[in-house]
Parts: sequence; C-alpha cells; structure tokens
Amino acid sequence: MVKPRPLIAGNWKLNKGPAEARAFGDALAARLGGIPGGKVDIVVAPPFVSLPALTARGFFTGAQDVYWEDKGAFTGEVSAAMLRELGVEYCIVGHSERRQFFGETDRTVNLKAASLLAKGIRPVLCVGERAEERKAGIMFNVVQFQLNAGLFDIGIKDPGDIVIAYEPVWAIGTGNVATPQQAEDMHEEIRRFLEKRFGVDTGCRIRILYGGSVNENNIEGLMDMDHINGALIGGVSLDLDKFLSIINLIVKREK
Repeated sequence: MVKPRPLIAGNWKLNKGPAEARAFGDALAARLGGIPGGKVDIVVAPPFVSLPALTARGFFTGAQDVYWEDKGAFTGEVSAAMLRELGVEYCIVGHSERRQFFGETDRTVNLKAASLLAKGIRPVLCVGERAEERKAGIMFNVVQFQLNAGLFDIGIKDPGDIVIAYEPVWAIGTGNVATPQQAEDMHEEIRRFLEKRFGVDTGCRIRILYGGSVNENNIEGLMDMDHINGALIGGVSLDLDKFLSIINLIVKREK
C-alpha cells in the first residue's frame, strides 16, 4: 500500500497572539528552508486573531473552528468565506475540546465540514472516544457513528480535500498516548470506513492523523504503522525546536 504524504498539524489552541505568532512563523519558515520540499505537509493552526501573521510562509495555515453560515446575525462567529479570504487552507472541526466545552455536535461538525469544502478549505475532521467508551469496548462504534454523522451527504473530488484526525479523548493533554497498535487498530477501522464511503481508490489515500499527547519521543512508533499518515499536535507544537524535531524525524523517514 502506498501511503499518502505525511501531514503534521500544530493546533495552538488559545495560545500565541499576533506578535508572538509572527515571530514563530518567521523562525519556522527560515528553518524549514533547509527541509526538502514535498516530503511532508505542515499546517499551523493559531487562534483566529493570529491567522494573518502566518499566511504565505512556506507552510499551510489552519483555523481552529468555523461557522457554517456565510454571513448573518451570528455574533462572534467566523465564516469559511472569511477564512478563505485570509488564505486559510485547512480548518479543524469537531475537536474534542469544542465538543466538550462549546456544545459541538456531530450535526454541527457536518455543517461546518460542508461549508469549508464549498469554499475550497480542507476540513480536519476530529473523531475519538472517551475513556469510559474504550473501557466498555465500544470505541469502534463511537468513532464510526461520528464519521457517519460528520460526513453525512458530503462528497469529495480528491483524497486531499479532507483529513481525518483520530484523537482519543483520554489522551489529549494528559501525557497519555495510545500505544502504536491501539492507534493503528482505530486507524485501520477508519480506513475501511473511508474506503466503503468514498470508494477504495479515494478512501485509501485520505490522510488519517493521530492526535493525543504526541511528542518527539513517540512520533516514530506511531508513524511505523501502516494507516497513520501524520499527527495533530497540541502543546508540543508551541515549542519551535520540538515541533521541528518531529518534522525532521518524519522527513528522514521519507527519504
């Protein structure tokens, strides 16, 4: 099986305002200059206010959320059209923190993904089970339900149009990480779902990322797995040296 080109995405969450983001972007772009092109795709997803500071830097910019309407009386929201105008190329939808703290549902994930695709922005659709769901042995059912609902009535023209991120909720920000085999087992289930949903030729080439306490010490074991195509990284992506260390480890593997 030919694996898709790896993708490493940094989710900054509520960190780094415009000035700090600009300095980080300058340093990251300068140091990426020594990395062979085409080996790995890199996405940085800062808070909304810092997006303009990171565009056109030699890596992709991603947003952390979006609203599904183009305009209207929706105080505090940002549309896919607005993100596109800023040059945003990826957008995270359905992150477990959005589901937990801000009432995100599978239905709103679906609406957001559809609105992004309509504007030419690639959704990074997050799925994952809670600790009690894994303990009960229903983790595959939970993730399949989230995929079914999140991708309802969605078609894609190219495998690169969408990214799936598996992030077990029990591993996010906890320091715990799924074992490579636990992650691979879920990624393989997701792969089978995507092949059935979009056809084998397309489904086998959609990138599936792992997210959940990823760092420079565990990334290689995860990337050894057949169906893991990269990572959605939280806290470690705020540290330039550690983020670059992960990128470089993956680039070396692709030679």
